Amino acid sequence: MKSFHELFKTILSGDRESSRLAAREVRKLLHSSHAGKYDEIKSIINGASEQYRKITDDFRQENFVMAVSVMYFLHDRENEPDFLFPWLFHLLKHPNGYIRHASVRMLDHELGPLTVHLRCPDLNYSYKFSRVDADHILADMFIVLVDMAHDFWKPIYKKYKYISSLPSGPYKSIQMVLSELEEDCGEQFMIKLHQKFGMKK
Repeated sequence: MKSFHELFKTILSGDRESSRLAAREVRKLLHSSHAGKYDEIKSIINGASEQYRKITDDFRQENFVMAVSVMYFLHDRENEPDFLFPWLFHLLKHPNGYIRHASVRMLDHELGPLTVHLRCPDLNYSYKFSRVDADHILADMFIVLVDMAHDFWKPIYKKYKYISSLPSGPYKSIQMVLSELEEDCGEQFMIKLHQKFGMKK
């Protein structure tokens, strides 16, 4: 069975079909008894943003992002949960729906540990970043998403009551992450954010 590095090499340099198959093999390898090499996974995730910038083929971008999203939860950056946020925000704007969906999943994954102190205030907090750090990251994430949503908003969106009914596109993907953030943070924290940034709630 191929290693993660071998699979990603095929994703980045193989023909269209071999790249697609290698991307799907990443999930199989991750869940197999042969996976075991977490150093490989960490190095791939840590370098994902830089590597992505070098990819010029649309199909390779999709395969690369899909493969990274499968293993993203194993990154070794618990003390810096937002280390890939600039890249993930960039992916939210991508015209390819599979890439946007992968970005939504990865951002949603980080919201769990970032909001645990808000959702379960009595729970013993044991993360490698402080509650204050988490609040700052959430505030930064909120304002970036709001700005992005503003950039992609169209008058036609007024007629849609639910996010799920919005047309597929960057605006819908951004709203999906915003909705999850608001749900996980809770009403009181969101009121504070709106007050901080001078927004109406």
